[in-house]
Order: sequence, then C-alpha cells, then structure tokens
Amino acid sequence: MKVSTFSIKIWRWFSILLVVGALGWTYSLLPDLVAVNFAPSGAAENYLEKSTIFYIAMGLIIFNNVVIRAVAKQIGKVPINLLPLPNRRVWADHREELDEHLTNWLYCLVAAINTIVALSLFALGTLNSNQFRQDVFSFAWLFYLGFGMLIVIFIALPVRLMRPPVPEISLD
Repeated sequence: MKVSTFSIKIWRWFSILLVVGALGWTYSLLPDLVAVNFAPSGAAENYLEKSTIFYIAMGLIIFNNVVIRAVAKQIGKVPINLLPLPNRRVWADHREELDEHLTNWLYCLVAAINTIVALSLFALGTLNSNQFRQDVFSFAWLFYLGFGMLIVIFIALPVRLMRPPVPEISLD
C-alpha cells in the first residue's frame, strides 16, 4: 500500500469519527430552536428546529459516506474510454494505478466533506450554546478552509493525471 493511499484512508476514517462525534456533541448542546442564518451585524435571523439540523446533517453524512464510497468502489468497472483522461493511451497500460488514483481522489473528497461538515457542526453548536460566548465572525475562517480544501482536491487529480504513471520498482 502506498503512503498516499494509507494516509487518505486514515484521514477518511478519522473524519468519519470526527463528524459522528461532532453531530453527537452538537445535538446535545443545541437548544430546541437553532440559529442558522445571521445578519451582517451578527444577530440571528433565521431558526430551524434541532431535529431538522440533525436530519440534514445525517443525510449529508450518509450520502457522503455511502453513495460516494459506492461510486469509488465501481471505478474499476468503468471502461477506460469513458473516463475523461488527459493521457488515456498511457494510462490504459497502467489501469491499476489509475484506479488507485481515482479511488484515492474520491476518498479524499469524502474525507474533506466529512471534515467540513464536522467543523461546521462544531461552529453551529458553539454559536448556539449558552456556555460559549463567540460571535458568528469568529468562524469566518471555516469558509476559507473548506473552500481551499475542495479547490486543492479538485485540482490535484487532473494535475496528477497529466503526468505519466510512475514505473513500479522492485527491490527484489
């Protein structure tokens, strides 16, 4: 197993634990009506029920971890002529490595979405808690972090596929 594959799997499993923990912590902390939209002044404008937040988050988590993972498992069954690859002829001879890159990319996307949802839940729980005195502007960094992660992930795959496959070196 390559180091990149191992680290992406670790991140994906850690993000699953993080998002489930964030959902449990946030649900226990939230009041019955949760502020979800804030005015430029920082005052709450729109509210949702706590159960609605829970079901929306669970829907995102299930979609992300079940549907996208199921797509990742089917990558090897897609004919190479249907994949939009920059160097299709070169990658046709290295199908296993291509499948590993595509699967890792999808798992990385799953891990990033889990991480963004978990951090968003922590922010939502903190903003709506009576224990913490933070305003909505304290979490402005979350947008930039999530956007940056997704941009890096979406750019990484095409950049990697433009380079030729790495030849396998045996130490035997």
